[in-house]
Formats: sequence, C-alpha cells, structure tokens
Amino acid sequence: QVQLVESGGGLVQPGGSLRLSCAASGRIFSIYTMGWYRQAPGKQRELVATITSGDTTNYANSVKGRFTISRDSAKNTAYLQMNSLKPEDTAVYFCSLAQTSTMYWGQGTQVTVSS
Repeated sequence: QVQLVESGGGLVQPGGSLRLSCAASGRIFSIYTMGWYRQAPGKQRELVATITSGDTTNYANSVKGRFTISRDSAKNTAYLQMNSLKPEDTAVYFCSLAQTSTMYWGQGTQVTVSS
C-alpha cells in the first residue's frame, strides 16, 4: 500500500504563486509516475502534470509555462510550483502515484485563486 499526503493549498490572488507538496510513503517501487490532477466544482477530474521516476515530465496545455512539477527521490516527494495563477485554476488538487497497474490518490488540497 501507498499513502499520499498533500500540502500547500490555499487562497491566492490572480497572478500569485503557490507550491504544492505530496509526500509518498509505503511500498514504493523503483519505477513509478507521480502526478497532479485537479477537479473544479461541476467538472471532471483532469490531468495537470506528471513526472516519472526517470524525471520525464508532462503537462496539460492549460498550465504549460506556468506550472512546474518536480520531485525529490530521496524524500519520495513531488512538488507542483504554480505561478501566474488564474481564477480558472481554482480546484481541488489531487496527488497521484501510479506503479504496476495501481493508481493511488491523496485526499486533495483546495486551491482558490480570487481577488
């Protein structure tokens, strides 16, 4: 089993920045993909960014150039640096870890972009 704990959400003004963290613990294999997804009210959960254990990254078009995903392998922690935030980035952000054929999810952290 794998446990994921997110932190770093909150309220920020448009144009501001936030950094989300996701600490993973448990039985983590050497090959995995960590990611961030988000779900706004009334909308489906959508991919934001992913990073593999080989540090290959992938981003949704809507966040390219503004968000950066990274990881600290020694701490089994993934980060999402979010810059130039927009009101449409408001959502609950979920951390994920995929290994073998299993996807694990965190509990989610709220990000609200509003003036």
